[in-house]
Amino acid sequence: MTIDRPKARALATFLIAAAAVFTLASCTQEQQNTINRNIQNWTGTNGVLEFYAGDKLVRRFIKIDKVSTAMGTEDGKPRPYRFGYGVLDENLNFTADPGEKKVYFEISDYGSNYIFFENPR
Repeated sequence: MTIDRPKARALATFLIAAAAVFTLASCTQEQQNTINRNIQNWTGTNGVLEFYAGDKLVRRFIKIDKVSTAMGTEDGKPRPYRFGYGVLDENLNFTADPGEKKVYFEISDYGSNYIFFENPR
């Protein structure tokens, strides 16, 4: 029995896809989230981070590729804050205008009202 090349390629692609689905299905939710974050970190995102005082937008960072959880140096445990780099959108127009620079930021887990999302533009 011989299989022609296009059918063999299609079969190989199907088997690889099936193995990937099976592997992901056997992962815990936390492992799947880690895989997703690693893929997202590799491909990058166009994230937006907004801070609110009550219902008023007070600060926006754009062009964020990731927000990371700080980890302890000695114990390796997660710290109660996140950090990253992004352009401070001073005039809140979703555009990195001349003079608006990339800056480091930290977000406390205690009382910070913020939302992080992918820029729709």
